[in-house]
Amino acid sequence: MSGFIMNKIYNFLTTSLAVILLSALAGCNPPSNSTGASGQEPPLAGAKIGGEFTLTNQDGEKASDTDFSGQYRIVYFGYSYCPDVCPIDLANLMLGLKQAEKDDADRAVKIQPLFITIDPERDTPEVLKQYVANFHPRLIGLTGKPEEIAEVAKKFLIIYDKRDDESTTEYLVDHSRQAYLFGPNGEPLALLSFDGTPRQVADEIAQWVS
Repeated sequence: MSGFIMNKIYNFLTTSLAVILLSALAGCNPPSNSTGASGQEPPLAGAKIGGEFTLTNQDGEKASDTDFSGQYRIVYFGYSYCPDVCPIDLANLMLGLKQAEKDDADRAVKIQPLFITIDPERDTPEVLKQYVANFHPRLIGLTGKPEEIAEVAKKFLIIYDKRDDESTTEYLVDHSRQAYLFGPNGEPLALLSFDGTPRQVADEIAQWVS
């Protein structure tokens, strides 16, 4: 990942987290009454991450955030042409979900995993359908028009930057890496350790999904 995009990501996330903390200190955000299965308040409680969206799923059908009301959600942004980072992250996350299913099937079935592309020009529904099937049978891939993806990425504090190379039709997309766990009302709960072990992911799920 280029130094330029790393600096953009660092500055963006630092500013976003500062706004979250200042809002909480100023009393702008109401206190959260939600607690995880552990009885503790989730680390992202009250953060302004996520929001409404309407995109297109891997079957070519419209999919909105309201379709997942009542479900916990794992949300990861990436793209199918990513040569290494995205498939490794997704594999770890979905292996963690599978471990959670082995640990407690009733708990894990409450979770809907979502993969949102930041490369909608290449990630058509047909491409995403083949891609997400490699990781988990319940993983839903979401794409849309470039402006729709840009709007959703902004709401989820994700930034990305296409590397233009006129000498080839192939290109890479630098992007920030966050794996979010959201609650049944779409509220942010925690970050999942996509670069950890599946056991760590499963344990984090067990801590916040009740």
